[in-house]
Amino acid sequence: SAALPPQVLADLENVFNAPVIEAYGMTEASHQMASNPLPPLSRKPGSVGVAAGPEIAIMDEAGHLLSSGTLGEIVIRGANVTRGYENNPKANQSAFTNGWFRTGDQGYLDSDGYLFITGRLKEIINRGGEKISPREVDEILMDHPAVAQVVTFAMPHPQLGEEIAAAVVLHENATATTKDIQAFAAARLADFKVPRKIIILDEIPKGPT
Repeated sequence: SAALPPQVLADLENVFNAPVIEAYGMTEASHQMASNPLPPLSRKPGSVGVAAGPEIAIMDEAGHLLSSGTLGEIVIRGANVTRGYENNPKANQSAFTNGWFRTGDQGYLDSDGYLFITGRLKEIINRGGEKISPREVDEILMDHPAVAQVVTFAMPHPQLGEEIAAAVVLHENATATTKDIQAFAAARLADFKVPRKIIILDEIPKGPT
């Protein structure tokens, strides 16, 4: 799961002259979990909104619920949340903790109850013990005026285990070098979060959804 990049949300609203209402759901919650409200209520770019059906909380690896502003795993519970996977006790054991369903998504709740998704836990890059969310790097690179699309990912490293790389598509008629993009990121990110490899592509492969 991933929230819509704020840059894309702004572009959509400018093109269609209509509010974009970002929401969050999954099959196990039948389907809606959170949503930004309609205007004139507050919408927060980068957030998937407030709880819209099940309860939403943030949990650490040990099963403790966390306070607002603290990063952890997004968990849900409620009448519309599945009771479990049929004939799969192993999956059920890992998916539920103290009655909460573990979504596998990482994020946090702000003080107003708005949910921010920072990425899938299994996609978090572990660079020598430092944990980096690909989404955080994506959002910084998307602010570069020449960058139209970006995907940040892990690549193997013999000492660190994983290193950060990013595939980038430039806007039509825009120019930028890999060093330009790295310098842009270095001015806005901690050093360990800066991609060590930038690949400029004509197109990033996409699935049907």
